[in-house]
Amino acid sequence: MIDIHHHLLWDQDDGAKSLELSLEMAQMAAADGITHIACTPHANDYFDYDPQAISAKITELQHLLEQRRIPITLGRGCDFHTSYDNIQLAHEDPTRFSINSGSYLLVEIPDQALPPALNEVFYEMQLDGLIPVLTHPERNLTLQRDLSRVKDWLRSGVLVQVTAGSVMGKMGKTAQRIAHEMLSKRWVHFLATDAHNVTSRPPRMRDAMELVAEKYGSDYAHLLCVSNPLAAFMNKPLQPQLEALDLYEDEIPKSWWQRLTGR
Repeated sequence: MIDIHHHLLWDQDDGAKSLELSLEMAQMAAADGITHIACTPHANDYFDYDPQAISAKITELQHLLEQRRIPITLGRGCDFHTSYDNIQLAHEDPTRFSINSGSYLLVEIPDQALPPALNEVFYEMQLDGLIPVLTHPERNLTLQRDLSRVKDWLRSGVLVQVTAGSVMGKMGKTAQRIAHEMLSKRWVHFLATDAHNVTSRPPRMRDAMELVAEKYGSDYAHLLCVSNPLAAFMNKPLQPQLEALDLYEDEIPKSWWQRLTGR
């Protein structure tokens, strides 16, 4: 499995608080079957995102993993918040925040409301050659009440990442219900841990992958946990996806009989 959303780096944000914890998280991830991790520190008003400093930490941590024979390949990404400064920096240097300097960019939204002009932000990112990946929409209170915005974004080419913990009910019952609603419609492209520690936010995906396989099919589970995140990690196009449900049917003009009968 490949994890593209993971706060593994120590003393970088609200994730790992020490190098020892980073190593413990990596060991736990490897034991769970994760082989690749994109280290994705926050870039927001509280945490500065310095690509060179982050890359240096990744190099140091990768060396220690190899010494300890922990079979994890690390990459660099970002938990990108849509502040004005971040948006400007991403426009000037589109690969500054993206996964391994490729096209895929994780875009984090708050757990409460939605940022203003988010449609325009996604559109401008795509003009700059980026592929926005909306992180954990199932945890946003506004989207929990109305998923129509997610439908619009999916139609425009935005991809969706759901937290593995949400699938398992670790992020609350509502987040779990919304996660499964999107999964049942195949609106999700990635599962990821969004790991911050080894206790409340651990780096585990195996149980979520197995549950998705049981409920929605093994092919879909493999796409979400292996094929799609590996493509993002390697900056490759996604392979053909399973057809999403309830995404375009309301755009099909109704016949005169459907309009007459209200069907």
